[in-house]
Amino acid sequence: STLFPYATLFRSPIRIVLNDEVDRYPVSAGTEGDPQKLAAKRQETFWNRKRLKGSTPTVKNISAIERDYELSDKRRFMVPCVHCGESQILSWAQVTWSKDADGEHDPAIAHYTCEHCGTLWTDAERWESVEKGKWKATAPFKGVAGFHLSQLYSPWVKLETVVREFLEAKGNPELLKVWTNTVLAETFEEKGETVEASGLKARIENYDYEELPEGVWFATAGVDVQDDRLEVEIVGWGADDESWGIRYDVIYGDPAMQAVWADLKEILFAKYWTEGGRLVKVRASAIDMGGHHGTAVLSFAELHFRRGVRPIKGAPGPRLVWPATASKTKTRRRLWIVGVDTAKDSIYGRFKIEDPGPGYCHLPTSYHDEWFDQVTVEEVVTRYRHGRPYRLWILPAGKRNEALDCRVYAYAARMSLTPRASRPSKILSDRAKAKTKVSVEETPAQNVWNKPNRRASRIRGGGFVGGWMG
Repeated sequence: STLFPYATLFRSPIRIVLNDEVDRYPVSAGTEGDPQKLAAKRQETFWNRKRLKGSTPTVKNISAIERDYELSDKRRFMVPCVHCGESQILSWAQVTWSKDADGEHDPAIAHYTCEHCGTLWTDAERWESVEKGKWKATAPFKGVAGFHLSQLYSPWVKLETVVREFLEAKGNPELLKVWTNTVLAETFEEKGETVEASGLKARIENYDYEELPEGVWFATAGVDVQDDRLEVEIVGWGADDESWGIRYDVIYGDPAMQAVWADLKEILFAKYWTEGGRLVKVRASAIDMGGHHGTAVLSFAELHFRRGVRPIKGAPGPRLVWPATASKTKTRRRLWIVGVDTAKDSIYGRFKIEDPGPGYCHLPTSYHDEWFDQVTVEEVVTRYRHGRPYRLWILPAGKRNEALDCRVYAYAARMSLTPRASRPSKILSDRAKAKTKVSVEETPAQNVWNKPNRRASRIRGGGFVGGWMG
């Protein structure tokens, strides 16, 4: 067997090929075509060639492993019930759990229900059934054996854990997609391929960047560079990536002039505060240099590198939102290649979350109709290259999308931060410090009268305080 990078797919004959995580492969290995087909070409010399493909599935009708599995004999693992002996495929529909006295879901009481006799299995009984299971083909064999196995078969995972993860993901399309792909090993069928501007407008809230909600911990910025202006959005982030639009500005002027960058600096490094007086700092900024004033972008980013400013370029296709390492320009200067399609998938998924909480996007009254039109303007279509489907984000002709680009870059900047850099600030405004000082000074006096200790009893019993209280 051989493991090799895409660049070597055409070099030498290979008898056994192992393709892992094929849903993460690019549509084309450079200009050579589908990497899977290139690898298969290298096996033609051998009569006894073998090839193994494996992957966590992704999106329905796009997933490469889904397509390959449908062409196989589609084997499923059948397990016998420890009570009635009837065989069955373990499915999520048969997992049940209870509710506590308050009506809340209680994952601790989760069981698997036999589809034949209705008996509730414990985790130990489920694992015992799996040990006695056998593979069974559900389609005719045509030269390819296919196998499907979900986490429900795992001897290392309790149903309580599976249910708890489901309840955490429920209502959040982005988290539910990950759960469906990784736990059930099934493709995720997305609901709709775009977001309506009217739906986003309906969630406008009465706050602004001068007094932010307390849920905001820190902020990031996304900057789009045009020939006659800069456009920038500041986005606040809280627990579980709940987000708040803070401000959106258009800075008119030639980006070759220093005055434009001075205005941007003022916005990026301004002090934003919550209603309670806690500082919200812009900890990372991503500035697009894709073809517009790249030298000016690089210079500004290098000057403010220590303050989290990074020059970026967007790249389509299945790639990480924020790369693990920086790339180099022709002049050996650093820039970061951002997975804009992946970011848009995530952002549109979050726009569809209807209830405040993990992933939800809050929007202020200062955002005008044009912002909502631009941020929802793109849509996803399916295209084919070398016979393989892939998702493509399309901007309708004559439309503008700077607001979406800025949100993508702000999200990419957020993904660049470490967990340590994603904590809320402990810096308080002078007004908040004054309030804190007063409350601290008042606490001992309050404790004197509420705490039942001997010293408090003596104070109540006599002296000036005792006489006054009497």
